[in-house]
This record gives sequence, C-alpha cells and structure tokens, in this order.
Amino acid sequence: MKILIIEDEPSLREIMQRALVQERYVVETASTYSEADAKIAAYSYDCILLDIMLPKKDGFAVCKELRAQNISTYIVMLSARDDELDRV
Repeated sequence: MKILIIEDEPSLREIMQRALVQERYVVETASTYSEADAKIAAYSYDCILLDIMLPKKDGFAVCKELRAQNISTYIVMLSARDDELDRV
C-alpha cells in the first residue's frame, strides 16, 4: 500500500512516516499542497493522510480540489483541533 502524508509539521510528518514504514507501507511525504499536487500528478496512492491546518490552503480546500480532479483516493483528515464541532 502506498501512502502520501501531507503534513507541514516536520516532526509529526517524520513520526508518522517512520511508524508506517515500520509496518511495511510505502510512504511519501509532502509539506505543502504544491509539493503534494506534483506527487499526486506523478504517482497513484492508495491513501492520503491530510493535515487540516496546512499553510496557504487548508486540508478541506485540498480535499475539495482533489475530488474536483476526480481523484478518488481514500483521504484521512488529520487535525490537532480538539473542539467537538471540529472533530465531527
């Protein structure tokens, strides 16, 4: 399974990558949407782990843009927000 992590926080991105690689997943990372967009155009992913709070373009906008491009890859939204409304 090939996973793309889109996360701007370097330490969190590295921890997730290390944990997934240890479980034998193929993992690539991106810290910005521009970087992720280039990778998504070049490769096919089974799953995208997407941070909601990205700089310039938030995860919700990124998700909408991917769906508008007919990219049907599974997307798991990641959030550090802890309000109940944000979690739902």
